[in-house]
Amino acid sequence: MNKSSEKVAKRQNPNDVFYTPISAVDVHLNLLNEYVCDGDMILDPFFGDGKYFNKFSYFNKNNSFDWTEIALGKDFYDYSRSVEVICSNPPYSCIDQVLEKSVSLNPHTISYLIGFTNLTTKRIEFMNNHGYSLVKLHLTKIYKWFGMSAICIFTKSGNNCISFDRKVHR
Repeated sequence: MNKSSEKVAKRQNPNDVFYTPISAVDVHLNLLNEYVCDGDMILDPFFGDGKYFNKFSYFNKNNSFDWTEIALGKDFYDYSRSVEVICSNPPYSCIDQVLEKSVSLNPHTISYLIGFTNLTTKRIEFMNNHGYSLVKLHLTKIYKWFGMSAICIFTKSGNNCISFDRKVHR
């Protein structure tokens, strides 16, 4: 178990466990559908209450599915199987480690529902530096969640849907 797993497993007052409303899962999977190919292995690394995983049959493309959930004894950070698509609502408190592990699995598509303020330039650059472009960004509001949430789809093919630079304008 790595530090991020220990942090998630040992917390007494989990303040970043927010189960995704099924309607938001539906929107997310609908947006992701064009990036899922026939026969892809799709991973839900943060199973939670199963809303994502239980809806993966939506793709109907002869896909196979797997999940991990630290609370159920399957640690994402120990996962090593081959996957083509990763899709979930990760814990925001360890988003950097989540992205690092996700790119290490080398799927063609990584898609997460994250808080909009968690989508930083540094994180987009990290993904770009590992061969992933942010091809789709959908902002949405989820009842009782802080601020806006972002459905982010990163792929190994395609171009960033936003542009940015690091120039300081004076």
